[in-house]
Amino acid sequence: MAAHTLSTLLDGLKQLKVQGDTDIAIGGVRYDSREVREGDLFFAIPGEHTDGHRYIAEALDAGASAIVHQRRVPESKSSAAVFVQTPSVRRALSIAAASFYDHPSRELCCIGITGTDGKSTTAYLLYQLLAALGLRAGLLSTVLVDTGTGTRANPFRQSTPEAPEVHQLLSEMRSSGLNYAVVEATSHGLSEKTERLADVWWRGAVMTNVSHEHLEFHGSFERYRSDKTRLFAALDRELSGAPFGEFAVINSDDPSADVFREATSRRLYTYSATGRPADVRAVDVDIAVDSAQFKIEVEGARYDAQLELPGGFNIANSLAALIGAKAATHSAWAPVIEKLPSLRPLKGRMERVDEGQSFSVIVDFAHTPGSFEQVLPQVRDLTGGRLIVVFGSAGERDRRKRKLQGRVADRYADVIILADEDPRGEKPQRILEEIAVGCRRHRREHDLFLVPDRREAIRRALRLATVGDTVLLLGKGHESSILYNDRAVDWNELTITRELLNDMGYRNG
Repeated sequence: MAAHTLSTLLDGLKQLKVQGDTDIAIGGVRYDSREVREGDLFFAIPGEHTDGHRYIAEALDAGASAIVHQRRVPESKSSAAVFVQTPSVRRALSIAAASFYDHPSRELCCIGITGTDGKSTTAYLLYQLLAALGLRAGLLSTVLVDTGTGTRANPFRQSTPEAPEVHQLLSEMRSSGLNYAVVEATSHGLSEKTERLADVWWRGAVMTNVSHEHLEFHGSFERYRSDKTRLFAALDRELSGAPFGEFAVINSDDPSADVFREATSRRLYTYSATGRPADVRAVDVDIAVDSAQFKIEVEGARYDAQLELPGGFNIANSLAALIGAKAATHSAWAPVIEKLPSLRPLKGRMERVDEGQSFSVIVDFAHTPGSFEQVLPQVRDLTGGRLIVVFGSAGERDRRKRKLQGRVADRYADVIILADEDPRGEKPQRILEEIAVGCRRHRREHDLFLVPDRREAIRRALRLATVGDTVLLLGKGHESSILYNDRAVDWNELTITRELLNDMGYRNG
């Protein structure tokens, strides 16, 4: 990676005021004062919970040679650091991060996956398909990261990390000789409020679905959806006089499909898992507990297809991944379809816990009303006995979805047990009460229980279950902690559920 000066990193940025000489070398791009090293460039981000301007002095003490700030700061006669004031520190951070890592996305086929539900799974399926076709691909998702040395857990709490981490990971992929990068593009990451993905150059964009989520951040459903369409609009940008984006993939079953169609002029593919008119559609669907068989109709041909994945909703995810792999590689359809049976599920997505018990236990990450609408009816249909559901809702997030979650569970579940998910700074009991408002058919302490302690909630669900029942644990999936106001509790839903079953006397092997 070449050395960079402050002037080159901020090239093209609107600068309101500059104090000092910008022709200085920069060793690193930082937004956390605790990570600043000698010669770094520090960005004072005005955040939701804290303000980076408060930590400028700490950054200077740590050796920062330049500061980018948004609000006016006192003139510093004693500091040799350069001060650059700009209308948007986040926009500056994105520009500088891409430049510092020498624009790695321009040398990769970057494919963004956006939507409310199914992003992580679709990204993982596409990543697997590219590998199955003999291609070298990287991955950046909520759950997993692969920059060329194999998959590892996403080390960031954010699904889409800040711009410096995004471009660093893409740079590692480039250095590893990868040709493709599959990137989960969240609404937060695409939003103008964060600009985390603003300077990634996309070859392809995939939309899974759009439903009620993150309105506490975006303000309205329309703004939330619009932020997601920014991924598709970015395909129309040009690089060196040539179009950079090549294809867009849209779920025609989703009511917002037309909004995404209008966001780009690039080659468009549509798909349907319900047999509706689309470029690629699934018909004659036969869903089993852990698999699905169906036919794929595309370009006048019909192909037999099989998935060794649970849940009918994975048909939609696999179609999106199938088109992404075909379009990105310019392959024929048949060689990609032939790879579908080799796909494996993502950890914590419709994952079964089997310790020899006489009832089913499934762990899934579903945490939105839309994902509940996908998961609950399918599990209901495959359950001979009662459906017992354990879930909660995140604190300091979209409160309006809580009642909607309760309503969906109210329709499909026989027993509902509400438990902590990530209360953060909110009172856990209040969150559960807001969900319970939607559970009108269920009676407290009869078939509706509010048990904030998640371990105890799961224990109760397991003890209630009898032969033929299904216990469905929603909302945590792969996550490794439960966040409270004053602490983070280590958490592994699969391991803890297995331990609870062992305590009850169930044990495989």
